[in-house]
Amino acid sequence: MIKHQHLTGRTDPLRRAVLRGMAALGITAVAIASLAGSASAGALLDRIKNGGPIRIGFSTDTAWSFKGENNEMLGIGNVLVMELLKKLGATKFEPVDMEWGSLIPAMQGGRIDVITSAMFVLPQRCRNVLFTDPFGTVYGGLVVPKGNPKEVHSLPDIRDKGLTFVTGAGYADVKRAQDTGIPDDKIMQVAGYVEIAQAVKSGRADAGGGEYLGIKGAIRNDDSLELANPFKPNYKPGYPAFAFPQGEQDTVDAINAVLKDYVGSDEMMSLVSKYGYDKSLLPDGSKTADLCKS
Repeated sequence: MIKHQHLTGRTDPLRRAVLRGMAALGITAVAIASLAGSASAGALLDRIKNGGPIRIGFSTDTAWSFKGENNEMLGIGNVLVMELLKKLGATKFEPVDMEWGSLIPAMQGGRIDVITSAMFVLPQRCRNVLFTDPFGTVYGGLVVPKGNPKEVHSLPDIRDKGLTFVTGAGYADVKRAQDTGIPDDKIMQVAGYVEIAQAVKSGRADAGGGEYLGIKGAIRNDDSLELANPFKPNYKPGYPAFAFPQGEQDTVDAINAVLKDYVGSDEMMSLVSKYGYDKSLLPDGSKTADLCKS
């Protein structure tokens, strides 16, 4: 979730003088911002080609993005983006681990260069970052207490039974739940997959939702929880892609050029299969431009 700061109506004398000077010259704040953006556009691709360092932003997820014991970056998104960047010349990578809801604001603030956490391409996100082509087609999963005592198999089940649903703050499942008609006071938002599992285990929520591999990984060693089976999604799949800052279309184009021949290759599958990624998760041909509109 992106929060906007509210400005007060107070303006100090120096700022007023600067604004008057800009007005006299016919320069607007928008023009200044545009010029600044143009000056920085393309800088990231140059840095990649020159060896880095590249700041990789992600939220801990046992399948898609996490850090190992020696601070190495692991998970599908992390290892895949590093391999793609290496093919373009990058040699140095800096992990920046944070909560999911902070990723896009951190990118807008210039603190990270790429987001690797299986972020789905959604219209509202396309207004804030640039997405590469998808590197997967992913349905969600629903975690419930062992035995599924309330017989929950879909978001409509949660709505119709008046149950509490938990998912991650900023996850696609928030809007999916709202679109299904689950009241906002029945939608709990937490930091990530570990917290989703904990909320269901403690009884604070009746079921939890999120991306399939993330949910599966979060309950892997917990015998008190399980995935709803069958799970009946009432929505289209999600399309994870790498996110880059606005103004870095040349970087996105370069990644897409490499990704085109790499996705689904034996080289890629050998790299990501250990995290549960298989050919059923490969992109289905949907285009980012279309996903940004739909």
